[in-house]
Amino acid sequence: MASQQTVEAGAGSRLRRAVDGEPAEWFGLVVRLALAVVWAWAGLAKISDPAEAAQAVRAYEILPESLVKPVGYGLPFLELALAVLLLIGLGTRIVAAISALLLLAFIGGIASAWARGISIDCGCFGGGGTVDASKTEYLQEILRDSGFLLLAVWLIFRPRTKLSADAWLAA
Repeated sequence: MASQQTVEAGAGSRLRRAVDGEPAEWFGLVVRLALAVVWAWAGLAKISDPAEAAQAVRAYEILPESLVKPVGYGLPFLELALAVLLLIGLGTRIVAAISALLLLAFIGGIASAWARGISIDCGCFGGGGTVDASKTEYLQEILRDSGFLLLAVWLIFRPRTKLSADAWLAA
């Protein structure tokens, strides 16, 4: 009986180390950098043509016209700020939470366009606007953004990562 408890305690200890220990911190680094690349890619693709980004926002037909330009012009800067903060690992949990909220908004926007029968390119990585119905990729876009959402959720619950400003400041 005592040896079975020792084996279970050993397995539990190994599992705890895998989830909370150094391997999880290295995995968190990979997750953090992957999400930083996504935000950097999205922001850089849009920042060179903010009018096109605003057009992509307008195509969703969700926001009032008075908010289309501020959101369209501001979104690339927010995405780049999130990328930089994730890259250096500063405020990881907060940045991950903002990322998750933004991704939920994107998923909701895409699902809304799909449900209303609006044919648009999401504009997630530049471009955007009305397209032919045969060129919509709503399911793929929702699945892709859901994958990015999982990365953000991991960082919300496991913000401690290797090579981060957060760890350096906590030391």
